[in-house]
Amino acid sequence: MFTGIVQIKAQVIEVQERKDFLHIRVSVPQSFSENLQLGASVACNGVCLTVVEVEQQCETTAILHFDVIDETLRLTNLGELNQGSWLNLERSMRYGDEVGGHIVSGHIHDQATLKDVVKTQDNYQMTFSFAPQWRPYILRKGFIAVNGASLTLGNVAEDTFDLHLIPETLERTNLESFKIGDKANIEIDQQTMTIVDTIERIMAEKKLT
Repeated sequence: MFTGIVQIKAQVIEVQERKDFLHIRVSVPQSFSENLQLGASVACNGVCLTVVEVEQQCETTAILHFDVIDETLRLTNLGELNQGSWLNLERSMRYGDEVGGHIVSGHIHDQATLKDVVKTQDNYQMTFSFAPQWRPYILRKGFIAVNGASLTLGNVAEDTFDLHLIPETLERTNLESFKIGDKANIEIDQQTMTIVDTIERIMAEKKLT
């Protein structure tokens, strides 16, 4: 599990295509990899991946290795990674950690496509389009994880939602580098999904009685 608070932006230094999966190497500060064990979970653009190797480069830098299977490549934007790409990274929660965002599983529901960006002196608004089946769960002022970042939804239309990003979010994540047409991984808030599905089930049962 994760908190949706991106800890670092890290650069991909190598992408290797192997049979049925992609192997990626990511450069991180030594402090991020401290006490990181093989088999540990790290959210990469919101996708829960398993660390398969920790390669210590020097006193300040380490290289993390991940394998990404075909199904994950199909569902997420990790298949678009190249050498030089930037990833949002977060290590998994530990007991007692503060939940600064909202609970995130690292299991991506879909991708959303950037449709528009509006920049002003005091605001940075991004508009994403999404598939219609997620509309019941995407609610104004609700939570959504976008590329692993826990964010509050702004205006929501039939197939688009707005995000209003503060400078701290822009600096800490890779969202500012997005161009029109780029796809972001989205994870719907599980609590919202449970509540909506429960209400719909109860209402459907009442109609049958």
